[in-house]
Amino acid sequence: MNPAFEKVIVVGAGPSGLLLSLLLIRAGIKVHLLDAAPTLDDQPRAAHYGPPAIPELRRAGILDKIKSQGMTLNTMCWRKLDQTYIAGMDTSETLSNDPEYGDVRTVSLALQTLDALMLEEFEKEGGQVSWEHRVLDVEQDDSKVSIKVQTPDENEKTIEADYVVGCDGANSVVRKSLFGEDFPGFTWNQKQIVATNTYYDFRKFGYHDANFIIHPEHLYMAAIIDNKGLWRVTYGEEPGLTREQLLERQPKKFETILPGNPKPGDYELVNFSPYRMHQRVADKFRVGRVMLAADAAHLCNPFGGLGITGGFVDVGCLYDCLYGIWTHQADESILDLYSEVRRQKYKEIIDPISTENFKRVFDQDPEVAKEKDHFLVLCNKAAEDKDFARQMHMASFGIRHDFTQYYRKDRGKGKGPLIVDDAKSDFSVEHIEEIAPTGAD
Repeated sequence: MNPAFEKVIVVGAGPSGLLLSLLLIRAGIKVHLLDAAPTLDDQPRAAHYGPPAIPELRRAGILDKIKSQGMTLNTMCWRKLDQTYIAGMDTSETLSNDPEYGDVRTVSLALQTLDALMLEEFEKEGGQVSWEHRVLDVEQDDSKVSIKVQTPDENEKTIEADYVVGCDGANSVVRKSLFGEDFPGFTWNQKQIVATNTYYDFRKFGYHDANFIIHPEHLYMAAIIDNKGLWRVTYGEEPGLTREQLLERQPKKFETILPGNPKPGDYELVNFSPYRMHQRVADKFRVGRVMLAADAAHLCNPFGGLGITGGFVDVGCLYDCLYGIWTHQADESILDLYSEVRRQKYKEIIDPISTENFKRVFDQDPEVAKEKDHFLVLCNKAAEDKDFARQMHMASFGIRHDFTQYYRKDRGKGKGPLIVDDAKSDFSVEHIEEIAPTGAD
């Protein structure tokens, strides 16, 4: 039986666009990847990929390479500014041998390295990448999508495909072609966030793999990125400051907040990137033959790692939908389900949990957090109860969903997607407060 369609255009050669492109092309689906930039982004961004994303990285064929080039993480905790331990968790046993998924512990690899890895694998499979192709407009009819792009020589041309997926980030041109400037939600104005990659020996101060410091002014997160001593240090700053002002304040900030009160020369600052945080979700993730995924579809703050992890889960779900259509195991109505379910997962899990994760580090008194913060109370309970710990740590799988359950099981042949156990892929919202953070973006 011939495939139901020929080609997918993926806009955005970031992590989610690359992962979707790799999944599709390894299934035999033709992919054309477009990006406005001349090359991959090398700014400090997400570096931790949480348990719900592990099945997608595994079936894309890159999980072992991520582990060999990066790290597997086991521990995270919450501390006071003076490094006093409040609560934490250790997933070395609970997530290392799940009967369905195997080892689903969080993995870490600098995102620019992961992007390069996925791009290399995509091109090995014959994938087509067009750099400096800036999307100007997206049009569609019942049979195709047409994308007007500006090419590197500043000429315009039109590229056609059966489907287009916007993975082009928070300022998605694909989303704007559907909804204009409308992107419902809000921007965090209480704090500005500065993300850095920094070489510093946090281990000598007893720091875990990921550490969240609770403080109304000096909140920060320090999480190991690689086995060479590189850490992601993300800290809160006063809103409204320029990049130059933030950079000028950085040495004093590190001396104030980091253990050992280091001065310049005691650490090596590799990258420095201020950014604002948002909680936003598009009204739809599917309009006709155009879909949205990851940051183009929804945004959340980085505390707890639900941004990049949620994006990877998005594209895994969308892959299942497109693969089902391509193999005649599903019709296009499955794409409406994709839009409905992924928006629901954002609104019921990702948005409220990531919001609480961020508020946890600045919007409470650290002196009483151990007794008053319900989630931290549960962390300490899990430290004493292995069965409860396993249940709590696997709760993050609630952001997954099995779209292969909508396949017509008597149709289609070939390399089918991973079929996920519904009991693990759908999570009761009644237990939402027990979802463990997946790491740190």
